[in-house]
Amino acid sequence: MFEQYGTVDRVNLVTDRDTGRSRGFAFVEMSQTAEADRAIAGLNGTNFEGRALNVNEARPKTQGSGGGYARQRREPRW
Repeated sequence: MFEQYGTVDRVNLVTDRDTGRSRGFAFVEMSQTAEADRAIAGLNGTNFEGRALNVNEARPKTQGSGGGYARQRREPRW
């Protein structure tokens, strides 16, 4: 789908580590920013296999996002 807008360098299809099934999103890296912008504009909101695509530029992961189990341990205050 993305190749019609330019050169795709890499695709990372995100899968569930327990089941191996797709989590419903992926990261696509393209060689040129202009090509990526055209792909975003051309594909965002389009229908793929009955689902509307949400295509946007990836944002950096923020601290605290991710739902992982690791939490900072706090000592009780007396």
